[in-house]
Amino acid sequence: MAVFAIADLHLPAQQKPMDVFGEHWRDHFQRIREDWLARVAPGDLVLLPGDLSWAMRLEDAVEDLNSIAALPGTKLLLRGNHDYWWSSIGRVRRMLGEGMLALQNDSFLIDGRLYAGSRGWMLPGADFSDDDRRIYARERLRLEMSLENARRRDGEAPITVMMHFPPLTDEEPGFSDILERYGVTDCVYGHLHGSAIYGAVRGVRNGVRYHQVSCDGLGFRLYALYT
Repeated sequence: MAVFAIADLHLPAQQKPMDVFGEHWRDHFQRIREDWLARVAPGDLVLLPGDLSWAMRLEDAVEDLNSIAALPGTKLLLRGNHDYWWSSIGRVRRMLGEGMLALQNDSFLIDGRLYAGSRGWMLPGADFSDDDRRIYARERLRLEMSLENARRRDGEAPITVMMHFPPLTDEEPGFSDILERYGVTDCVYGHLHGSAIYGAVRGVRNGVRYHQVSCDGLGFRLYALYT
């Protein structure tokens, strides 16, 4: 089973055009779809760490979710900061099509590998407000909940974590201490766009391999995580 990843699909619920953010976004999902159809087999897995649809309500996201469900492979979804349509996890899971899984405060064991994660949040810095500190602390707890769930499923299997926000920077360790404590092997994340992508942390840090998978940074092609 091959495993791919791609974040920030920003599907055009209610026909919101993405080329307002640059000409390179024109027809971006069509390019992602063509690459997906060419490379992903029915038995493969695709990780989707957030910002899937611009929809504000779950009912309005159905068309976008169905567009993803129609593509090959099993799809594992995580909530991003723009996924306002993502309501209770029970409602989300009932709405998903066949081959679609949603990750929230729990984990999945797929083909001998554990998948866990949390949305994350912006990292501590000079402009960090009291609200930011509260959300950041909550997301740390949610990440630990997910990893605890993973280890209850299997105490030895390798763990891949999905996050939406960057889990760390060169200056700020962020969530990396939690990933290291649970022996996570890989962490995929999105959220960054444009020039911000180029300063993202990639490669191995203290035993964890980081992968930045925002779709525009990938040229609107899927990232091959495990082949």
